[in-house]
Amino acid sequence: MPKMPSLPPVQPLPEPPKAELSEEEKAKIKAEQDAIIRRRKGRASTILTSPLVEEATTEKKSLLGM
Repeated sequence: MPKMPSLPPVQPLPEPPKAELSEEEKAKIKAEQDAIIRRRKGRASTILTSPLVEEATTEKKSLLGM
């Protein structure tokens, strides 16, 4: 019967990443977030409503002519 091979040696754990960000990284993240917010506006930023309209025109003729 064959023998079981020995286990490989245990490697040390890698160092955890630092919690603090440098000023360059903060600036880069802020620029990316600003770009996302700018792109998110889309069509909603082009639709303008005016308070001058007193009454909404909700009664329109239907396509069936009624």
